Amino acid sequence: MSIPKDRDYVLGVDYGTDSVRVLVVDAADGSEKGSGVSAYSRWARGMFCDPASNRFRQHPLDYIESLEAAVGGALAAAGPGAAEKVRALCIDTTGSTPCFADGNGVPLALSPRFAEDPDAMFILWKDHTGLSQAQRINELARSWKDGDYTRYEGGIYSSEWFWAKALRVVETNHGVAFAASTIIEHCDWMPALLAGVTDIPSIRRSRCAAGHKAMWHASWGGYPPADFLSALHPRLAELAPSLGRETFEADKVFGTLCPEWAARLGLPESVVVSVGAFDAHIGAVGGDVSPGTLLKIMGTSTCDILIGPRLAAASEAGAGVTSEGEKLVAGICGQVDGSVIPGFIGYEAGQSAFGDIFAWFKRLLAWPLANIPGAAGVPAGFEDAILPALEKAALALGPGSTGPTNSSGVLALDWLNGRRTPDADQSLTGAITGLSLGTDAPAVYRALVEAAAFGSRAIVERLSSEGVPVSKVAAVGGVARKSAFIMQTTADVLGMEISVTSSDQSCALGAAMFAATAAGLYPTVLDAQASMSAGAERVYRPDPVRVKLYDKLYKRYLALGAFVEKETA
Repeated sequence: MSIPKDRDYVLGVDYGTDSVRVLVVDAADGSEKGSGVSAYSRWARGMFCDPASNRFRQHPLDYIESLEAAVGGALAAAGPGAAEKVRALCIDTTGSTPCFADGNGVPLALSPRFAEDPDAMFILWKDHTGLSQAQRINELARSWKDGDYTRYEGGIYSSEWFWAKALRVVETNHGVAFAASTIIEHCDWMPALLAGVTDIPSIRRSRCAAGHKAMWHASWGGYPPADFLSALHPRLAELAPSLGRETFEADKVFGTLCPEWAARLGLPESVVVSVGAFDAHIGAVGGDVSPGTLLKIMGTSTCDILIGPRLAAASEAGAGVTSEGEKLVAGICGQVDGSVIPGFIGYEAGQSAFGDIFAWFKRLLAWPLANIPGAAGVPAGFEDAILPALEKAALALGPGSTGPTNSSGVLALDWLNGRRTPDADQSLTGAITGLSLGTDAPAVYRALVEAAAFGSRAIVERLSSEGVPVSKVAAVGGVARKSAFIMQTTADVLGMEISVTSSDQSCALGAAMFAATAAGLYPTVLDAQASMSAGAERVYRPDPVRVKLYDKLYKRYLALGAFVEKETA
């Protein structure tokens, strides 16, 4: 269908780990009319977080304040009259990022009593304080009389997910647990806030969030039953009914802007607010995901998204297929009907650390300048120059190199923030082997890049071995667009071409596509994607010589991983 240019605008709102990004997009062709970015001020100061204990919390005021600033900046950049042309908006967030809320669905941290309590704030996706709780959920699920409620989530429940985080809070903070009337994901709270929905049963919960992170599945009528949750903690069973049983895809209408938020954002009250979803799944659409194409969102971590059609009846499709026509894939982050594009099964995998690995190494190298008494401190621009310099030097080294004269052996594991996929285990840690007195910083950096790429290959091989083949690879995100070295190494390790989208804000663009669909400007998300796609800006093709070398090194990576996992279990 054809939409006139410069008539209908939509907003894509992308809540990332550090900031919110807002795009004003022309629904006719996906062209960017304006953008705004606003960082979370409290998060930037490290408030309410304790990295040593893997506690990462974000205050809801950060989300509110940054949204107003980013929307204002985007509309200003779009020019006079832009606000009147906005028809709809869609919000994506990190996840699982839940929060305990009151009887109106308001996060407890917005009340004076809990304003400084980290447990009353949003528990960020990378918070691992619920590690032991996740282990208990797995133990219970595997022995449960009615079947394993994690089977559509790869068979392993993670500490990064909804119920593990909730269980941690109800066991350790009774004040928060018993003051709450519900638990709400960030991607569900934002639409409710903007639409002015304060009736908890009226909150349209995200299919994406519930299915991938909270053990929701239509075949058992929603979330796990009360007796299962009560076996973990009675308070979970008491709170679970507030979640409802129905979930919604992101192309569905949540509501329209309430008068308060229309005024605060400078938008018409007629603006449609769509159901929310997670950034990776929305971003996959913005990055042109299609059946058989693995879309890698490469930033501080990675989320890998694949979509496929529902299979034939189990009797026709072979072993491992459920009566609902789903091929169960072990060890991934879930498979959910409609979590990415309605009508397709969305498969999610990923790595708990990717860009974070290189940021850690940069901080390691810069530590003396910042911490030795009497040192001049870190010169302006010094830290920003570290990784480009390392990449330039690493390019001169061969795969698995220890330095300019020896190409025999630095090897690393990418589990510096635990392992998300395959087979989630957040207790695992990274490792580096093959060091010698001749090993230099570029060699270690190259080994870290190779480890991250090997982790990507493990995901592709798990999907393929489970009967969900990957035919193409596409990439979006900061790392994908900024580092040719990392992308070429990943292509060589995978032995596959990788196309990189030309948009530097694929998640926000994907959200704009969902907004356009919710507004009725397109009949389906795929139609919106076809018209609004940014296209690819570059394709990385594997080098045959390096592919063979990496085939050998990948086997060593698997052996090292098996050793570390066994010895640190």
